[in-house]
Amino acid sequence: MKNKILMSGLLTIFLVSSAFCQTAEKAQTLLEYIQEAEANNPEIQAFEVRYSIAEEKKNEVNSLPNTEFSAGYFVVPTETRTGTQIGKFSAKQMMPWFGTITARENYASSLAEAEFVSIVIAKRKLALSVSQSYYQLYEIRAQQAVLEENIQLLNTYEQLALTSIEVGKASAVDVLRLQIRQNELQQDKEVLEEAFLSERIAFNKLLNRNEDSPIAVVQSLELIEDEAAFIKENMQLHPEILKYDKLYESVAQSELLNQSEGKPSIGLGFDYIALSERTDIEISKNGTDIFMPTLSVSVPIFNKRYKSISKQNDLRQQELQLQKDERLNVLQTAFAKAKGLRNQARIKYTTQVKNLKQAKDAEEILISSYETGTIDFNNVLDIQELQLKFAMNQIDAVQVYYSQSAVVNYLVN
Repeated sequence: MKNKILMSGLLTIFLVSSAFCQTAEKAQTLLEYIQEAEANNPEIQAFEVRYSIAEEKKNEVNSLPNTEFSAGYFVVPTETRTGTQIGKFSAKQMMPWFGTITARENYASSLAEAEFVSIVIAKRKLALSVSQSYYQLYEIRAQQAVLEENIQLLNTYEQLALTSIEVGKASAVDVLRLQIRQNELQQDKEVLEEAFLSERIAFNKLLNRNEDSPIAVVQSLELIEDEAAFIKENMQLHPEILKYDKLYESVAQSELLNQSEGKPSIGLGFDYIALSERTDIEISKNGTDIFMPTLSVSVPIFNKRYKSISKQNDLRQQELQLQKDERLNVLQTAFAKAKGLRNQARIKYTTQVKNLKQAKDAEEILISSYETGTIDFNNVLDIQELQLKFAMNQIDAVQVYYSQSAVVNYLVN
Protein backbone atom coordinates (compact mmCIF):
# COMPACT_ATOMS: atom_id res chain seq x y z
CA MET A 1 0.00 0.00 0.00
CA LYS A 2 2.86 2.36 0.85
CA ASN A 3 4.41 1.84 -2.59
CA LYS A 4 1.08 2.47 -4.34
CA ILE A 5 0.53 5.70 -2.44
CA LEU A 6 4.10 6.84 -3.06
CA MET A 7 3.91 6.06 -6.77
CA SER A 8 0.64 7.99 -6.94
CA GLY A 9 2.37 10.97 -5.35
CA LEU A 10 5.30 10.76 -7.77
CA LEU A 11 2.89 10.53 -10.71
CA THR A 12 1.19 13.72 -9.55
CA ILE A 13 4.51 15.51 -9.28
CA PHE A 14 5.41 14.42 -12.80
CA LEU A 15 2.07 15.51 -14.21
CA VAL A 16 2.16 18.85 -12.44
CA SER A 17 5.66 19.53 -13.71
CA SER A 18 5.11 18.35 -17.26
CA ALA A 19 1.56 19.60 -17.89
CA PHE A 20 2.69 23.03 -19.05
CA CYS A 21 6.12 22.25 -20.48
CA GLN A 22 6.70 21.81 -24.16
CA THR A 23 10.16 20.23 -23.89
CA ALA A 24 11.79 17.68 -21.61
CA GLU A 25 14.28 20.32 -20.50
CA LYS A 26 11.54 22.59 -19.18
CA ALA A 27 9.81 19.71 -17.43
CA GLN A 28 13.06 18.78 -15.73
CA THR A 29 13.50 22.33 -14.46
CA LEU A 30 10.22 22.43 -12.57
CA LEU A 31 10.61 18.85 -11.41
CA GLU A 32 13.98 19.76 -9.93
CA TYR A 33 12.38 22.68 -8.07
CA ILE A 34 9.74 20.32 -6.65
CA GLN A 35 12.35 17.76 -5.65
CA GLU A 36 14.43 20.47 -4.00
CA ALA A 37 11.37 21.65 -2.10
CA GLU A 38 10.60 18.13 -0.91
CA ALA A 39 14.18 17.65 0.27
CA ASN A 40 14.43 20.98 2.10
CA ASN A 41 10.91 21.97 3.15
CA PRO A 42 10.64 22.01 6.99
CA GLU A 43 7.02 20.91 6.97
CA ILE A 44 7.88 17.78 4.98
CA GLN A 45 10.78 17.08 7.29
CA ALA A 46 8.50 17.46 10.31
CA PHE A 47 6.05 14.93 8.82
CA GLU A 48 8.92 12.52 8.18
CA VAL A 49 10.06 12.85 11.79
CA ARG A 50 6.51 12.16 12.97
CA TYR A 51 6.47 9.04 10.79
CA SER A 52 9.80 7.90 12.27
CA ILE A 53 8.37 8.39 15.76
CA ALA A 54 5.31 6.34 14.83
CA GLU A 55 7.55 3.58 13.44
CA GLU A 56 9.61 3.60 16.63
CA LYS A 57 6.41 3.19 18.65
CA LYS A 58 6.28 -0.41 17.43
CA ASN A 59 9.44 -1.12 19.40
CA GLU A 60 7.97 0.57 22.45
CA VAL A 61 4.85 -1.57 22.56
CA ASN A 62 6.74 -4.80 21.86
CA SER A 63 7.74 -5.20 25.49
CA LEU A 64 6.52 -6.69 28.74
CA PRO A 65 5.59 -4.77 31.89
CA ASN A 66 8.38 -4.02 34.32
CA THR A 67 9.64 -6.95 36.36
CA GLU A 68 8.92 -6.36 40.05
CA PHE A 69 11.63 -7.08 42.63
CA SER A 70 11.22 -6.70 46.38
CA ALA A 71 13.31 -7.44 49.45
CA GLY A 72 12.45 -7.41 53.15
CA TYR A 73 14.24 -7.89 56.45
CA PHE A 74 12.55 -9.40 59.48
CA VAL A 75 13.07 -6.82 62.21
CA VAL A 76 11.51 -9.26 64.66
CA PRO A 77 12.72 -12.67 63.52
CA THR A 78 10.06 -15.31 63.16
CA GLU A 79 10.96 -18.76 64.31
CA THR A 80 10.03 -21.73 62.14
CA ARG A 81 10.63 -25.43 62.66
CA THR A 82 13.65 -25.41 60.36
CA GLY A 83 15.14 -22.05 61.39
CA THR A 84 14.70 -18.37 61.98
CA GLN A 85 13.50 -16.20 59.07
CA ILE A 86 16.12 -13.55 58.27
CA GLY A 87 14.84 -11.87 55.10
CA LYS A 88 12.59 -12.28 52.15
CA PHE A 89 13.23 -11.68 48.43
CA SER A 90 10.54 -11.70 45.75
CA ALA A 91 10.32 -11.27 41.97
CA LYS A 92 7.25 -11.16 39.73
CA GLN A 93 6.65 -10.68 36.01
CA MET A 94 3.17 -9.93 34.72
CA MET A 95 2.33 -11.38 31.31
CA PRO A 96 -0.47 -9.88 29.18
CA TRP A 97 -3.10 -12.15 27.70
CA PHE A 98 -2.15 -14.09 24.61
CA GLY A 99 -2.08 -11.87 21.51
CA THR A 100 -2.07 -8.59 23.42
CA ILE A 101 1.47 -7.62 22.37
CA THR A 102 0.65 -8.47 18.75
CA ALA A 103 -2.47 -6.31 19.01
CA ARG A 104 -0.32 -3.45 20.31
CA GLU A 105 2.10 -3.84 17.40
CA ASN A 106 -0.76 -3.87 14.89
CA TYR A 107 -2.22 -0.73 16.43
CA ALA A 108 1.15 1.07 16.31
CA SER A 109 1.64 -0.04 12.70
CA SER A 110 -1.78 1.30 11.70
CA LEU A 111 -0.90 4.70 13.21
CA ALA A 112 2.41 4.69 11.33
CA GLU A 113 0.55 3.96 8.08
CA ALA A 114 -1.65 7.01 8.67
CA GLU A 115 1.44 9.16 9.28
CA PHE A 116 2.95 7.88 6.02
CA VAL A 117 -0.12 9.00 4.10
CA SER A 118 0.26 12.42 5.74
CA ILE A 119 3.72 12.66 4.18
CA VAL A 120 2.31 11.89 0.73
CA ILE A 121 -0.42 14.51 1.17
CA ALA A 122 2.09 17.13 2.31
CA LYS A 123 4.35 16.42 -0.68
CA ARG A 124 1.45 16.69 -3.12
CA LYS A 125 0.32 19.97 -1.59
CA LEU A 126 3.89 21.27 -1.70
CA ALA A 127 4.24 20.29 -5.37
CA LEU A 128 0.99 22.12 -6.09
CA SER A 129 2.14 25.24 -4.24
CA VAL A 130 5.52 25.27 -5.99
CA SER A 131 3.89 24.84 -9.41
CA GLN A 132 1.28 27.55 -8.87
CA SER A 133 3.90 29.98 -7.57
CA TYR A 134 5.99 29.18 -10.63
CA TYR A 135 3.05 29.99 -12.88
CA GLN A 136 2.63 33.32 -11.12
CA LEU A 137 6.28 34.12 -11.77
CA TYR A 138 5.85 33.14 -15.41
CA GLU A 139 2.80 35.39 -15.77
CA ILE A 140 4.63 38.39 -14.32
CA ARG A 141 7.69 37.93 -16.52
CA ALA A 142 5.57 37.33 -19.62
CA GLN A 143 3.49 40.46 -18.95
CA GLN A 144 6.65 42.47 -18.40
CA ALA A 145 7.94 41.29 -21.77
CA VAL A 146 4.68 42.36 -23.43
CA LEU A 147 4.88 45.77 -21.75
CA GLU A 148 8.46 46.22 -22.92
CA GLU A 149 7.43 45.26 -26.44
CA ASN A 150 4.62 47.82 -26.37
CA ILE A 151 6.95 50.50 -24.98
CA GLN A 152 9.27 49.93 -27.91
CA LEU A 153 6.30 49.98 -30.28
CA LEU A 154 5.13 53.33 -28.87
CA ASN A 155 8.66 54.66 -29.22
CA THR A 156 8.50 53.76 -32.90
CA TYR A 157 5.15 55.54 -33.18
CA GLU A 158 6.67 58.55 -31.42
CA GLN A 159 9.38 58.76 -34.06
CA LEU A 160 6.70 58.57 -36.77
CA ALA A 161 4.78 61.33 -35.04
CA LEU A 162 7.88 63.56 -34.83
CA THR A 163 8.47 63.02 -38.54
CA SER A 164 4.82 63.83 -39.28
CA ILE A 165 5.10 67.09 -37.31
CA GLU A 166 7.86 68.22 -39.65
CA VAL A 167 5.59 67.82 -42.64
CA GLY A 168 2.56 69.23 -40.85
CA LYS A 169 0.64 65.96 -40.63
CA ALA A 170 0.69 65.61 -36.82
CA SER A 171 0.73 67.86 -33.78
CA ALA A 172 2.82 68.04 -30.63
CA VAL A 173 -0.22 66.77 -28.76
CA ASP A 174 0.09 63.43 -30.58
CA VAL A 175 3.70 63.11 -29.44
CA LEU A 176 2.82 63.98 -25.86
CA ARG A 177 0.01 61.45 -25.76
CA LEU A 178 2.39 58.76 -27.02
CA GLN A 179 4.95 59.72 -24.39
CA ILE A 180 2.35 59.68 -21.62
CA ARG A 181 1.27 56.23 -22.70
CA GLN A 182 4.88 55.05 -22.58
CA ASN A 183 5.20 56.42 -19.05
CA GLU A 184 2.12 54.48 -17.98
CA LEU A 185 3.45 51.26 -19.43
CA GLN A 186 6.82 51.81 -17.77
CA GLN A 187 5.00 52.30 -14.49
CA ASP A 188 3.08 49.04 -14.96
CA LYS A 189 6.32 47.24 -15.73
CA GLU A 190 7.98 48.50 -12.56
CA VAL A 191 4.95 47.56 -10.47
CA LEU A 192 5.12 44.05 -11.91
CA GLU A 193 8.80 43.89 -10.97
CA GLU A 194 7.86 44.51 -7.34
CA ALA A 195 5.23 41.77 -7.61
CA PHE A 196 7.86 39.43 -9.07
CA LEU A 197 10.28 40.08 -6.21
CA SER A 198 7.53 39.37 -3.69
CA GLU A 199 6.47 36.15 -5.39
CA ARG A 200 10.10 35.10 -5.76
CA ILE A 201 10.50 35.27 -2.00
CA ALA A 202 7.40 33.10 -1.55
CA PHE A 203 8.72 30.60 -4.11
CA ASN A 204 12.16 30.40 -2.52
CA LYS A 205 10.68 29.94 0.93
CA LEU A 206 8.76 26.93 -0.35
CA LEU A 207 12.16 25.53 -1.29
CA ASN A 208 13.57 26.68 2.07
CA ARG A 209 16.43 28.60 0.49
CA ASN A 210 17.69 32.17 0.34
CA GLU A 211 14.87 34.50 -0.66
CA ASP A 212 17.06 36.20 -3.29
CA SER A 213 18.02 32.97 -5.06
CA PRO A 214 17.55 33.25 -8.84
CA ILE A 215 14.70 31.38 -10.49
CA ALA A 216 14.72 30.16 -14.08
CA VAL A 217 11.28 30.78 -15.56
CA VAL A 218 10.23 29.67 -19.04
CA GLN A 219 9.79 32.54 -21.48
CA SER A 220 6.63 31.32 -23.16
CA LEU A 221 3.81 28.86 -22.56
CA GLU A 222 1.09 27.73 -24.88
CA LEU A 223 -1.94 25.60 -24.25
CA ILE A 224 -1.43 21.95 -25.10
CA GLU A 225 -3.70 20.43 -27.69
CA ASP A 226 -3.96 16.94 -26.19
CA GLU A 227 -6.13 17.05 -23.12
CA ALA A 228 -5.34 14.64 -20.33
CA ALA A 229 -8.15 12.32 -19.27
CA PHE A 230 -9.27 13.13 -15.75
CA ILE A 231 -11.30 10.46 -14.00
CA LYS A 232 -13.29 11.88 -11.11
CA GLU A 233 -13.64 8.43 -9.54
CA ASN A 234 -9.89 8.50 -8.90
CA MET A 235 -10.62 10.83 -6.00
CA GLN A 236 -11.71 7.75 -4.04
CA LEU A 237 -8.00 6.82 -4.05
CA HIS A 238 -6.77 10.30 -3.19
CA PRO A 239 -4.39 10.28 -0.19
CA GLU A 240 -6.66 12.70 1.67
CA ILE A 241 -9.39 10.07 1.42
CA LEU A 242 -7.08 7.12 2.02
CA LYS A 243 -5.93 8.73 5.24
CA TYR A 244 -9.43 8.39 6.66
CA ASP A 245 -9.36 4.69 5.73
CA LYS A 246 -6.05 4.34 7.56
CA LEU A 247 -7.42 6.13 10.61
CA TYR A 248 -10.53 3.96 10.48
CA GLU A 249 -8.32 0.87 10.45
CA SER A 250 -6.29 2.23 13.37
CA VAL A 251 -9.51 2.53 15.42
CA ALA A 252 -10.36 -1.06 14.49
CA GLN A 253 -6.92 -2.15 15.71
CA SER A 254 -7.44 -0.07 18.85
CA GLU A 255 -10.62 -1.99 19.56
CA LEU A 256 -8.85 -5.33 19.14
CA LEU A 257 -6.21 -4.11 21.56
CA ASN A 258 -8.89 -2.96 23.98
CA GLN A 259 -10.51 -6.40 23.92
CA SER A 260 -7.16 -8.06 24.61
CA GLU A 261 -6.35 -5.72 27.46
CA GLY A 262 -9.78 -6.42 28.95
CA LYS A 263 -8.72 -10.04 29.54
CA PRO A 264 -6.83 -11.33 32.58
CA SER A 265 -3.10 -10.88 32.99
CA ILE A 266 -0.93 -13.67 34.36
CA GLY A 267 1.94 -13.13 36.76
CA LEU A 268 4.87 -15.51 37.23
CA GLY A 269 7.37 -15.13 40.06
CA PHE A 270 8.91 -16.54 43.19
CA ASP A 271 9.46 -15.82 46.88
CA TYR A 272 12.80 -16.62 48.50
CA ILE A 273 13.06 -16.63 52.31
CA ALA A 274 16.45 -16.88 53.95
CA LEU A 275 16.62 -18.94 57.17
CA SER A 276 19.30 -19.29 59.83
CA GLU A 277 20.10 -22.74 61.31
CA ARG A 278 18.74 -23.75 64.67
CA THR A 279 21.42 -24.55 67.22
CA ASP A 280 19.17 -26.01 69.85
CA ILE A 281 18.11 -29.07 67.88
CA GLU A 282 19.22 -31.30 65.07
CA ILE A 283 16.49 -31.71 62.46
CA SER A 284 16.27 -32.53 58.77
CA LYS A 285 16.81 -29.54 56.43
CA ASN A 286 17.88 -27.35 59.32
CA GLY A 287 18.42 -23.78 58.05
CA THR A 288 17.38 -24.65 54.50
CA ASP A 289 16.14 -21.52 52.69
CA ILE A 290 12.61 -21.48 51.34
CA PHE A 291 11.99 -21.09 47.57
CA MET A 292 8.37 -20.76 46.50
CA PRO A 293 7.27 -20.24 42.84
CA THR A 294 4.19 -18.03 42.56
CA LEU A 295 1.39 -17.65 40.06
CA SER A 296 -0.94 -14.66 40.12
CA VAL A 297 -3.84 -13.54 37.97
CA SER A 298 -5.04 -9.96 37.45
CA VAL A 299 -8.71 -10.04 36.53
CA PRO A 300 -10.53 -6.86 35.37
CA ILE A 301 -13.68 -7.60 37.31
CA PHE A 302 -14.84 -4.02 37.10
CA ASN A 303 -14.47 -3.72 33.30
CA LYS A 304 -16.64 -0.64 32.79
CA ARG A 305 -13.57 1.15 31.43
CA TYR A 306 -13.11 -1.32 28.57
CA LYS A 307 -16.80 -1.20 27.64
CA SER A 308 -16.57 2.59 27.50
CA ILE A 309 -13.51 2.44 25.26
CA SER A 310 -15.34 0.07 22.91
CA LYS A 311 -18.23 2.49 22.64
CA GLN A 312 -15.84 5.38 22.03
CA ASN A 313 -14.12 3.42 19.25
CA ASP A 314 -17.45 2.73 17.59
CA LEU A 315 -18.36 6.42 17.72
CA ARG A 316 -14.92 7.39 16.45
CA GLN A 317 -15.35 5.15 13.40
CA GLN A 318 -18.71 6.77 12.69
CA GLU A 319 -17.09 10.19 12.97
CA LEU A 320 -14.28 9.22 10.58
CA GLN A 321 -16.75 7.90 8.01
CA LEU A 322 -18.71 11.16 8.12
CA GLN A 323 -15.50 13.19 7.85
CA LYS A 324 -14.42 11.07 4.90
CA ASP A 325 -17.74 11.66 3.11
CA GLU A 326 -17.50 15.40 3.79
CA ARG A 327 -13.89 15.58 2.57
CA LEU A 328 -14.80 13.69 -0.59
CA ASN A 329 -17.57 16.24 -1.24
CA VAL A 330 -15.06 19.06 -0.77
CA LEU A 331 -12.59 17.45 -3.18
CA GLN A 332 -15.27 16.80 -5.78
CA THR A 333 -16.44 20.41 -5.52
CA ALA A 334 -12.86 21.64 -5.89
CA PHE A 335 -12.44 19.36 -8.91
CA ALA A 336 -15.56 20.72 -10.60
CA LYS A 337 -14.49 24.30 -9.91
CA ALA A 338 -10.92 23.77 -11.12
CA LYS A 339 -12.04 21.96 -14.24
CA GLY A 340 -14.56 24.72 -14.99
CA LEU A 341 -11.97 27.48 -14.54
CA ARG A 342 -9.57 25.50 -16.70
CA ASN A 343 -12.13 25.22 -19.51
CA GLN A 344 -12.99 28.92 -19.16
CA ALA A 345 -9.31 29.80 -19.46
CA ARG A 346 -9.02 27.80 -22.67
CA ILE A 347 -12.03 29.61 -24.15
CA LYS A 348 -10.60 33.00 -23.15
CA TYR A 349 -7.20 32.06 -24.54
CA THR A 350 -8.70 31.09 -27.91
CA THR A 351 -10.66 34.33 -28.05
CA GLN A 352 -7.64 36.47 -27.16
CA VAL A 353 -5.56 34.76 -29.85
CA LYS A 354 -8.18 35.73 -32.45
CA ASN A 355 -8.53 39.26 -31.11
CA LEU A 356 -4.78 39.78 -31.00
CA LYS A 357 -4.40 38.68 -34.61
CA GLN A 358 -7.15 41.05 -35.71
CA ALA A 359 -5.61 43.90 -33.71
CA LYS A 360 -2.28 43.30 -35.41
CA ASP A 361 -4.02 43.33 -38.80
CA ALA A 362 -5.55 46.69 -37.87
CA GLU A 363 -2.11 47.94 -36.86
CA GLU A 364 -0.67 46.94 -40.23
CA ILE A 365 -3.45 48.85 -41.97
CA LEU A 366 -2.65 51.96 -39.93
CA ILE A 367 1.06 51.66 -40.65
CA SER A 368 0.43 51.23 -44.36
CA SER A 369 -1.78 54.32 -44.30
CA TYR A 370 1.22 56.26 -43.01
CA GLU A 371 2.76 55.92 -46.45
CA THR A 372 -0.19 57.83 -47.89
CA GLY A 373 0.11 60.44 -45.15
CA THR A 374 -3.28 59.77 -43.54
CA ILE A 375 -2.20 58.15 -40.24
CA ASP A 376 -4.39 58.96 -37.22
CA PHE A 377 -2.40 58.69 -33.98
CA ASN A 378 -5.60 58.52 -31.93
CA ASN A 379 -6.39 55.28 -33.73
CA VAL A 380 -2.80 54.17 -33.21
CA LEU A 381 -3.17 54.53 -29.45
CA ASP A 382 -6.53 52.78 -29.48
CA ILE A 383 -5.14 49.81 -31.39
CA GLN A 384 -2.06 49.70 -29.17
CA GLU A 385 -4.23 49.59 -26.05
CA LEU A 386 -6.31 46.80 -27.55
CA GLN A 387 -3.21 44.79 -28.44
CA LEU A 388 -1.85 45.21 -24.94
CA LYS A 389 -5.17 44.22 -23.38
CA PHE A 390 -5.50 41.10 -25.53
CA ALA A 391 -1.90 40.05 -24.94
CA MET A 392 -2.18 40.50 -21.17
CA ASN A 393 -5.47 38.62 -21.07
CA GLN A 394 -3.92 35.83 -23.11
CA ILE A 395 -1.06 35.46 -20.62
CA ASP A 396 -3.52 35.53 -17.73
CA ALA A 397 -5.59 32.80 -19.39
CA VAL A 398 -2.47 30.65 -19.76
CA GLN A 399 -1.58 31.12 -16.11
CA VAL A 400 -5.10 30.25 -14.95
CA TYR A 401 -5.22 27.24 -17.27
CA TYR A 402 -2.04 25.67 -15.92
CA SER A 403 -2.70 26.65 -12.31
CA GLN A 404 -6.08 24.94 -12.46
CA SER A 405 -4.55 21.98 -14.31
CA ALA A 406 -2.21 21.59 -11.35
CA VAL A 407 -5.22 21.57 -9.02
CA VAL A 408 -6.99 18.96 -11.14
CA ASN A 409 -3.84 16.83 -11.23
CA TYR A 410 -3.57 17.11 -7.46
CA LEU A 411 -7.14 15.90 -7.05
CA VAL A 412 -7.42 12.99 -9.47
CA ASN A 413 -3.90 11.72 -10.23
